[in-house]
Amino acid sequence: MTSSKKTASELRRDPVSQEWVVIATRRARRPNSFVKEKRTDWRVSKKDCPFEHLQDEGVPANWTTISIPNKYPAFSVGKKLNTRNIGPYQVMDGIGFHEVVITRDHEKDIPQFSLSKVKELIDLYQERYLDLMNEPLVNYVAIFKNKGPSAGASVAHPHSQIIAVPVTDPDVEQSIKGSLHFWKTHKKCAHCLMIAWDRKEKKRVVFENACYIALCPFASSVAFEIRIYPKNHFAYFERADDFEKQCLAEVFLKTFQKLEKGLNDPDYNYFLHTAPADGKNYDYYHWHFEILPKTGTWGGFELGTGVKISTIEPETAAEFLRKQ
Repeated sequence: MTSSKKTASELRRDPVSQEWVVIATRRARRPNSFVKEKRTDWRVSKKDCPFEHLQDEGVPANWTTISIPNKYPAFSVGKKLNTRNIGPYQVMDGIGFHEVVITRDHEKDIPQFSLSKVKELIDLYQERYLDLMNEPLVNYVAIFKNKGPSAGASVAHPHSQIIAVPVTDPDVEQSIKGSLHFWKTHKKCAHCLMIAWDRKEKKRVVFENACYIALCPFASSVAFEIRIYPKNHFAYFERADDFEKQCLAEVFLKTFQKLEKGLNDPDYNYFLHTAPADGKNYDYYHWHFEILPKTGTWGGFELGTGVKISTIEPETAAEFLRKQ
């Protein structure tokens, strides 16, 4: 335990984003208190699921994992951004690509997958990433998943999404700027130093193998936050080779199995942070996946200040998950 017994909380700062988080040690909850009852009222029967009738839209009957255009896209395919100013505001058309990545089984999700099925999912992520990054006007490709109603999912059938856009995600942009600043100041990668420290301390590690590590960050923004990093320094997800993707599949599988068992299949969001696809050099960056379980609701302090409060120490969260 690193927190002080004399104070109600501990402020921790992420060296990349420079954001502060509050670890509320006096209000700390036991890991089991984050377990919620499973919600089943939002699920629909297999026959009523829109993803169970893809053959009607020309998809081959023997599909297993597939990426298709979203029927209700946030971005539309186009050739011009039509950038303009409206008063003090800059505007451009929402040009890009929006796809849905669907796995075949209506009920089974990542924790129930075989290792080969998780590898198939990661292979498809990379395949679509490589195709979309080379499309005109695309500067960033976002890969993400919303699991459960509290995480923003409107369809219960397991799926994730890919959106390719002409602008860089502000969160990634901040992470990149912080990484560059740290690199220039210390001549080292901030993420590599954090990974080395966590591997030495062993308190926040959830699972690791030859290539990847899953850990609860020292400055976790939510309870049971997990990040999955390549242990070696790589900036670009799309350059992972087949062996590295196999290792990533194992860490994905083990991590989500531990979350499902430990927190009773919680709702969550996960997303990829990788170097933009704009042709610039980002060798100082370190790509990773972030997993944010929906374990609480932000209040006025978090919304007003941007400082998040977590009611469990990441060391305690990681120890709990390791045992699952």
